[in-house]
Amino acid sequence: MGPRTDLTGHDVTNQPPARGDRDLWADDPVLRDHMGEEATPAAHGAALGRGEVAEWGRRANRHLPELVQFDAGGRRLDEVRFSESYHHLMSLGLTAGYAGGPWTGGSHLAHAAMVYLHSQVEPGTCCPMTMTYAAVPALAEGAPGLACDWVPKLTAAAYDPSVAPLSRKRAATLGMAMTEKQGGSDVRANATRAAPADGAYRLTGHKWFCSAPMSDGFLMLAQAPGGLSCFLVPRWLEDGTRNPIHLMRLKDKLGNRANASAEIELHGAWAQLVGEEGRGVPAIIRMVHHTRLDTAMAPAGLMRAALDHLHHWVSHRSAFQRRLIDQPLMRSLLADLVLDWEGATALGLHVARAFDDPARAGFARIGVALAKFLNNKLAIRVIAEAMEGLGGMGYVEDTPLPMLYREAPLNGIWEGSGNVICLDILRTLARDAGAGAALRAELKAATGADARYDAALSAHAARWPGLPEEGEARVFAERLALLLTAAVLIRHAPHPVADAFVASRLDHSRGHVAGSLPGIDPVPLIARLGGGD
Repeated sequence: MGPRTDLTGHDVTNQPPARGDRDLWADDPVLRDHMGEEATPAAHGAALGRGEVAEWGRRANRHLPELVQFDAGGRRLDEVRFSESYHHLMSLGLTAGYAGGPWTGGSHLAHAAMVYLHSQVEPGTCCPMTMTYAAVPALAEGAPGLACDWVPKLTAAAYDPSVAPLSRKRAATLGMAMTEKQGGSDVRANATRAAPADGAYRLTGHKWFCSAPMSDGFLMLAQAPGGLSCFLVPRWLEDGTRNPIHLMRLKDKLGNRANASAEIELHGAWAQLVGEEGRGVPAIIRMVHHTRLDTAMAPAGLMRAALDHLHHWVSHRSAFQRRLIDQPLMRSLLADLVLDWEGATALGLHVARAFDDPARAGFARIGVALAKFLNNKLAIRVIAEAMEGLGGMGYVEDTPLPMLYREAPLNGIWEGSGNVICLDILRTLARDAGAGAALRAELKAATGADARYDAALSAHAARWPGLPEEGEARVFAERLALLLTAAVLIRHAPHPVADAFVASRLDHSRGHVAGSLPGIDPVPLIARLGGGD
């Protein structure tokens, strides 16, 4: 692109061209390769790539949600007002089947790809859609009667942000509120009380984090007479009155800014039981299992967005008489980061495919925990390196890098931080023989193709013939997740990708910083970024 003259009369040179309309599906060979033809969210990828949609994402992050607690007369409203761009993005995702697709003839694999794609544009709107998707199995299994009313609205290919009871809405969203001040991840320490009342319950207490407080209802944990139990708490009652759920303040978060998160108080809020009294954790874990799939997949999308922007920048920017992409250090860095991104994408989609096969439920349980742990640890590093690759421009809001960087830690925190996930991995392997057998089968299926992988798998088994002590859970989970990623790439990725991943991730010869690949050809790896640059 030739020089342009700005209003000051200066020639604008050595700047990348504007991105314009793009196609996030067509420009991504990694996504297409690992999806195959089984489920194709191509239309959603094309829609999300439009320049108009990118602008919605920017505006939704600049014009933040606003809490409106009272009307002019002092009556409680407890509402959150969002920008129009937020509503456009919610409508785009929900009408495409982000939440309802897997339950209405689609697949969890296609859903995972939609999470990956949507996260590249505006990840904050993913939160309410993800919880709506994940609430369906919790209601269907734990409260079939409630599911009859709620599930058709939760799975509708529509978006209805109106403030009204469920019966008056054409579509609905469902959120979650588990965390309390004194407990954090230890939900059994929850202090919110649930008192039986006329065939239902009244909840009194607080929640320190209520994700997406403008949802039409929430799944919450509270102490009932029979112990910790799970409840569905609607925001509006069918008689037209507001359920007494008071929004105390919105969280001032590092990232995920387009999405509101709130502290709430429950003042006798009307609720219905999901599952049995005293069985709240098993009831809500059905929701958590599916939200974890999204928290494993979203970091791959964030990495893709960061690397796509870096690739565009270095392909059109020169320094020291050479394009940045032609310089050896930049090529080595890009290739190294591609391996993290493709590994995360391949692992996430492989786990998502298991969600579609009841016979692979054991692998889905352990696989999603491993993918969530590793992918989120990698995302922070990859996005930081991409930001640095742009120099000072990577640190300003004219690019998406600051938004992606702020978002990078979130999915590692949400639905179980790293230590919680590692302990869950140990617990699953100790208690679920089916999950352990399924994982061993996945790892074994890749043997015989690469002696280095076989040796690394044998070394892992020799180091940990049984489960490790808790203090080693992180290194155990990391090595196991890396082996699983390598197994997936060996079986399903182009040979140069799998070869480079095994060579650089399963031994200890490489350096600790990105861009320290041990003598690997970067050309076929950089080609995986696609996009025609």
